[in-house]
Amino acid sequence: MIDKDRIRNAVREILIAIGENPDRDGLLETPARVANMYEEIFIGLHKNPIDEVKIFKEKNQEEIILVRDIPVYSMCEHHLLPFHGKIHVAYIPDDGRILGLSKFGRVVDIISKKPQLQERLTNEVADLICEVINPKGVAVIMEAEHLCMTMRGIKKMGSKTETVALRGTIKNDFNIRNNVISLIKSC
Repeated sequence: MIDKDRIRNAVREILIAIGENPDRDGLLETPARVANMYEEIFIGLHKNPIDEVKIFKEKNQEEIILVRDIPVYSMCEHHLLPFHGKIHVAYIPDDGRILGLSKFGRVVDIISKKPQLQERLTNEVADLICEVINPKGVAVIMEAEHLCMTMRGIKKMGSKTETVALRGTIKNDFNIRNNVISLIKSC
């Protein structure tokens, strides 16, 4: 699990390293606050998203299912700065196997709550859906703003990164792929 004492000590050392006084009133509780925050935002390191999945069987369900605009927050593993945005998941069930709708948000939360790359996060969501229900096809599209691009370095406020992971018929069938992407982009 997360070693909060080490985090508190490390944050204190960072404050000293940047020229701050960790013993001044405004910073006294900062190391503990950061340790508590890290415990929360990195919980995905210690949870298995498959544990959150609920599979249902629904006869004759072979049409596209789309869950759009799932909020997502994560931490860039390169700079330990946040990135945030929306993730959209579409899939075509096979043999009537469908996922509980509320589970998409939980799965996205767990996968995103660790030092992460947007590209990997997008693929991990698609791969998990493939693993648990073996659908005919999956599309995961994520759009996010990265603070490592907007508050430092290039400083391009409002720039977004979009990543796409396609599996099965959604990847291989041009018409289905365009249909799914059109559905996602329609709002």
